[in-house]
Parts: sequence; C-alpha cells; structure tokens
Amino acid sequence: MPRLWGGLFLACTLASSLHAECREDRVGLRGDWGELSFTVDIADDNAERAKGLMFVEQMGRNKGMLFIYPDPIRATFWMKNTLIPLDMIFVDSDGLVTHVHHKAIPGDLTAIDGGENVRAVLEINGGLAERYGIEPGSQMQHPVFSSASPVWPC
Repeated sequence: MPRLWGGLFLACTLASSLHAECREDRVGLRGDWGELSFTVDIADDNAERAKGLMFVEQMGRNKGMLFIYPDPIRATFWMKNTLIPLDMIFVDSDGLVTHVHHKAIPGDLTAIDGGENVRAVLEINGGLAERYGIEPGSQMQHPVFSSASPVWPC
C-alpha cells in the first residue's frame, strides 16, 4: 500500500508542477469550455506594440502575440498592414478576459475598441476564439498577472 500512495503523490506532484508552469513565451487560457495554451511573441514596448503582427503572412495554429501594457489602458487596435484575420482577446490586470473581437479584417483601418482597464491583448488566428469557446469570463495565465490578484495564478 505505501508504494501506491507514493506513486499517487508523485503523479499529483508532477501534474501540479506541470500545470503551474508559467513562462514568458506561453499563455494559458481556460473556461467552461476547457483549457489550452498558445506560444506567444511579446510586444511590451511602444515600437513592438505599434508593429504587432503587421506583414505576417501566416501564423501557426497554437501561436499568437501578447501585447502587454505597463498599466491598464483603454485599448484600441486596427488592422493596418495586417495580412491575416485575427481574433483579439482583451484581458484585465487579474487575467480575466473582458472582451473578444472575432475575425478582425486584414487591412481594415476601423478602430477595434477593447474597452477600459485592459492590461494585455492576445492576438490569435481569426476564428479560433469562437472554435474553442474563448469568451468574456475566460481566464488567462501568464507571468504578467502575477503581481495583481490573478484569477489563474502561476
């Protein structure tokens, strides 16, 4: 019996440590629909945020770009020089998804308003948010949310 308990303890410890792993280049998302992750490039200064995914011709299915702001802002985006449709996932300081804009149109100069108190925005391939069920109320895990009261801590 001790061997069984030891094996269970080890399995739970490994699962817990894998689940809790937070990395700068990874974003976790979860909700009633399940859990998934994206490998991300980070845009955390004005120049990187201004360029974003401009001129990118294709992006892998589990790839994205995470725009990080030093303080919460009213975030607006446009699709100037963007060649692929994107979903934009707007997140507050605690890692709570507050707004999702589906299938932004490549090249469109219309402002996409993500609302107030946005700390980060995840851009992924257009259509994936709907396919997976990512919606307001979903939770994001990333080290940027560790200094607040994260809804999904690292």
